[in-house]
Amino acid sequence: MISELTYADVASLMKSCAGLTVDPLLLESGPDTPFADFGLDSLGLLGMVAELEHRYGMPIIGDAEGARTPADFVDRVNSSLTVEA
Repeated sequence: MISELTYADVASLMKSCAGLTVDPLLLESGPDTPFADFGLDSLGLLGMVAELEHRYGMPIIGDAEGARTPADFVDRVNSSLTVEA
């Protein structure tokens, strides 16, 4: 079953794919803060997308790996999940 990606999910992905510990509440309260400010680079973001594609068994469309902020990432992933559902 496909569910909607949350900021808690993003924080978990950042931890598992890039080794970065970020409080989900920090992501939620500052969703337009650039990923770079949290220490996440493009390879970490690519790893997060790959993990989601593996988890859901389908590609994440909409250039999620190009997202610059948590809000942008959540929007792109959730849009992809809605289209693919």
